[in-house]
Amino acid sequence: MALSIVDSCVNCWACYDVCPSDAIYESKPHFKINARKCTECEDDYAAPQCASICPIEEAILDASGAPMNPLGTLTGIPPEKLAEAMAEIQSR
Repeated sequence: MALSIVDSCVNCWACYDVCPSDAIYESKPHFKINARKCTECEDDYAAPQCASICPIEEAILDASGAPMNPLGTLTGIPPEKLAEAMAEIQSR
């Protein structure tokens, strides 16, 4: 079991300090997660801390490739509603 960080990571350091297993490390072009160290915060927290603090939606993936912080998690607005709102704003 291990999480991964994708290319949309902006190296903001938010996840680095909250990882209880010290699995996150600095790399280029973005941070990465050491699969051997990552416990997905099991037995430490109810949810992976990196995904809960990450400011970039869909930047943290689970082992199956599904985003741990999907679109809408930061704003609370479902992606389809956000798309509708953006379309309305742009049509003005």
